[in-house]
Amino acid sequence: MFTEDDFIMISALQHYVYCPRQCGLIHVDDVWQENLFTTRGNILHEKVDTDTYETRGAIKTVRGLRIHSYNYGIVGRCDVVEFREEKSGKVILPVEFKSGEPKEDISDKVQLCAQVLCLEEMLNTKITQGAFFYGKIRRRNTVEIDHELRTKTESIINSVREIVSSKKVPLAEYAAKCRNCSLQSVCQPKAMNSRKLKNYIKGLYTL
Repeated sequence: MFTEDDFIMISALQHYVYCPRQCGLIHVDDVWQENLFTTRGNILHEKVDTDTYETRGAIKTVRGLRIHSYNYGIVGRCDVVEFREEKSGKVILPVEFKSGEPKEDISDKVQLCAQVLCLEEMLNTKITQGAFFYGKIRRRNTVEIDHELRTKTESIINSVREIVSSKKVPLAEYAAKCRNCSLQSVCQPKAMNSRKLKNYIKGLYTL
């Protein structure tokens, strides 16, 4: 059981999956820069995160719902949560809005699973699915919140917590995805990826 002082942001999990160093720069060194991709995401979320709700038929839609979990020590916000009344009972579906298209990695799914963990604890319920709405393809994708995804998400939460608590930013590992990172100019992955520099920095941590 964690206290609010121990909470880490759910967004940090997505940053970690994309790049552990990016996660450290943002959530340890408080570094942030915008680029085209982050700006598109911000514009989309400004339209969604409105702290409002509406009811249409059997579906109640809550936007910008603030969530947390004391069991996992995470905190964040859901773009949309749908509460739907069915014969079998109440069905709860978190929906995350993304400006792009489905990713090859599991960063989006981990973020959604973490939201589910929070909602299950806060509402004392079981949630088996979540969904994404991707702006580029204009379609909703449903995701099964299964045991494998939950296990991976819990492991990533622990990895992020280790970075945040140790206050050590991971070393850079240059990859093609670095070209799309808004922190490329700060991170300098090509320069930081030189063996000589990596050994020097690693030596500083072991003093």
